[in-house]
Amino acid sequence: MRALLVVLVVLVVGAAAPASAETAAELCRFLPLVPQDRTRVTSSTYQPVYSLRFVGPVRICSMVDGEHDDALNDDVPNDDAPYGGALTDSADDVGAGHVARMQARLHRLERLIDPELRVLHNVEDHVLVPAWRRVTQAEPRWPVSVVIGLAIAGQAALPDRVATQPRWLLPAVAGVLLAVIVVASMRRIDHASKRLHSATIALIAVMSLANAWSAGRLILGLLNGTEGQDAGPLLVTGGGIWLTNVVVFSLWYWERDRGGPIGRANGTDPYPDFVFTQMQSPELAPPHWEPRYVDYLYLSLTNATAFSPTDVLPLSQEAKLTMAGQSLISLATVALVIARAVNILK
Repeated sequence: MRALLVVLVVLVVGAAAPASAETAAELCRFLPLVPQDRTRVTSSTYQPVYSLRFVGPVRICSMVDGEHDDALNDDVPNDDAPYGGALTDSADDVGAGHVARMQARLHRLERLIDPELRVLHNVEDHVLVPAWRRVTQAEPRWPVSVVIGLAIAGQAALPDRVATQPRWLLPAVAGVLLAVIVVASMRRIDHASKRLHSATIALIAVMSLANAWSAGRLILGLLNGTEGQDAGPLLVTGGGIWLTNVVVFSLWYWERDRGGPIGRANGTDPYPDFVFTQMQSPELAPPHWEPRYVDYLYLSLTNATAFSPTDVLPLSQEAKLTMAGQSLISLATVALVIARAVNILK
């Protein structure tokens, strides 16, 4: 495999600039070791081994040097015998010697063609490895901040009968936490800090607590017959709580998947909690695609409306339980609110 990578490096870089004489000479010493085919033989110990038949001096060497150098064939084994001469019982020693010589030449090649290797690494990072698995630029702060601000405003606008008491307390705490987070990391979410991470978790927890309280008060009022005397205010209140529930769960998905936004940008966790369509079919997405907050907001919205996964699949147990909890809360809220509103509509 490494031999193929080295040859690929030379082909890629050679299209842009000719290789140096020293690099070409070393490459010519390396190319005769590229395997041409494998012939299975059996040693006297009845252990299957594979002798390698090698390519002789190739045309690229004559193109670079002008003529074949007899020294290039010094290390080339005989085509009529396995590498290292006649086959003996010490096949492991022969293989180890071959590997050692190959590694020595590869190390020298790596030093000689360091720029070419950089090109190869760049190709690997941007073509072979998808963006969601490698280190990428952190996502911007403003989309999630705007959505959180709207959700806090919606919680503050709820009627007194379903809002937390005092009604300003939890929205005020959430607003202060949001302001601190935005000031600490205003443009992009690239500041890895335990305090900032704790503040983010606290913000989501406060919003979750406030919305759970409001949803519980609304559901109990509907069951006891004390809530929903007018269809219009009931639908507005229920719709506000439902939308806030979508935002809250989108924040949990966004913060917990593969270590949160900073963990995803650093590519520290290769095992996702959620599998998006672009992960399964990378040819359908731009090369630099990776999930951002809007993707998790869409995930939460579809789960709250369909009460089940749609095009995004949960993999971890935590993700499955969280989606199940959101589906149950959404189902209870929507079913009771719509049922009551239908009964009282004139």
